[in-house]
Parts: sequence; C-alpha cells; structure tokens
Amino acid sequence: MFQNVLKEHRWQLVLLLPLLAAVYWGIVPGMVSDWNDDPNYSHGFLVPLISGYFVWQKWPELKHLPVRPSHTGLLVIVGSLLLLVFGYAGTEYFTMRSSLIFLLAGIVLYWYGWTIFGHLALPIGFLLFMVPLPYIVYDAMAFPLKLMVAKYSVVALKVMGIAVMREGNIIMFPQTVLEVADACSGLRSLVSLLALAVAFAFLTQKSNLKRVIMVLSAVPIAIATNMFRVIATGFLAHYYGAAAAEGFFHEFAGMAVFALAMVLLFFLGAVLRKVDRS
Repeated sequence: MFQNVLKEHRWQLVLLLPLLAAVYWGIVPGMVSDWNDDPNYSHGFLVPLISGYFVWQKWPELKHLPVRPSHTGLLVIVGSLLLLVFGYAGTEYFTMRSSLIFLLAGIVLYWYGWTIFGHLALPIGFLLFMVPLPYIVYDAMAFPLKLMVAKYSVVALKVMGIAVMREGNIIMFPQTVLEVADACSGLRSLVSLLALAVAFAFLTQKSNLKRVIMVLSAVPIAIATNMFRVIATGFLAHYYGAAAAEGFFHEFAGMAVFALAMVLLFFLGAVLRKVDRS
C-alpha cells in the first residue's frame, strides 16, 4: 500500500528535498519574486497551498492504493531535466520553472506507478498555475483582448448616449482620452480566476462536465467584468473628467471587478450544484 511504501522511502524522500532545492535554488526564488512583484501572478502564493489541500483531501483513499512503480516515469524525469537544461541554456524561465512540476510528476510515476499518479495528477498539474507565463505569450494574448474590450465598451457607451470614438485600444471622449491597458484587458483577472475556477470546480462539482463548464466560464466572466470596469471608467471620465476615473477609483475598481468575477463564479457553482440536487 502507498502508506507503507512511503515509510520505506522516507529516507529517499528526505534526501530528495535538498537535492531538488540545490538544482532549483536559482530558479524558484525568482518565481516567488514574480508573485510578489507582478499583480498578474500574485495568486501564485495560494497555488501550492491549494495543491496541498487536494492531496490532503485524497489522502484517506490514497494511502490504501497499491504501488506499482513504472519505468515510464524515468523517461519523464529525463525529459524534465532536459527541459531544465534547454531552458537554462536559452534563459527561458517558463521552461526552467515548469520543468520542476514535470520532474515531480516523473518521480511519482517512477516510484509509485500509474494508480498513485492518477490520484495525484490534479494536485501536481495544478502547480502549473504558479508558473508565470512568458511575456511574449502574455502580450500576444493581452493585445487582442484589449481591442475587444475597447470595441464593445465603446458600443455600450454609445448606447448610453455618450459621444465617444475608438482607435485601437484608445477610447476618445470630447474632453479626455482613456487607454485600455493590459490591466483592463481581462487577462490579469483571467489567469487568477482560471486557477480559482479549477480549484472550486474540483472541490464543489462531482460531474466532470460541470467542472469543465465552470473552468471555461472563467473566460467570459473575466472579460465581461473587465468590460464593465472600462464602461464605468468611461462613464465617470465623460461626466466628471479623467481625474474621477483615476487614482483611488482605478485601484478600487480593479479589486471590485475581481470580487465580482468571483461572486459570479461561485453563483454558477451554486446553480450547477442545485441542478445536481434536482
């Protein structure tokens, strides 16, 4: 059983931790620094805790499962180390950081087999949410989102009777100009909301279909709530000047929008659970 094998491997595990710390000593601290410095990835502090909770939740079942080591895990370990080497050679942080998660997956598979790995796939895979995206990928996703948010926000403002024009992600009023920046594209809240949606879906929903619905719903929710933020900012800028839409309101709106997105996500989860009971 898994619990007995863990006791047998306790010294290997004790030796493994400092080995991993030595290999990733120059990589993981930089990632934690990104969580602290970049608001896009501040959810990274919660990801390992949520992953640990998934393991704790599965432990009563996990500890009685049979252990059948798989040599496939050795291939995953070698591939992960190659990712680390290639990432280090190209100074590509995403590759180096994500190699740690694949390495953990390979170790679990090699030592404990497919049955144990299947039960730990969610906690291990969830750790990928703590790895910041490459900036080239982030920018490639943020730019079209900014254009879409700006476009439909202008449509809504015109319906409200406000004179407004748009050029790209620039929204122009008769007396002021606003820019739909990366923070208003929805991508910042989308990254964090996706992580929370996955956690919430697996904690509250029994059906895989409902879990998929919850995770996918994070995308339109993040975009819609940020669009609401842009519309509200434009409304204030038009009637009260650009200063009314900056400073405290701008910071408060960012927090309020994410809170609204979470409320909508939780409401969807409650509706899906009610469907189950019905």
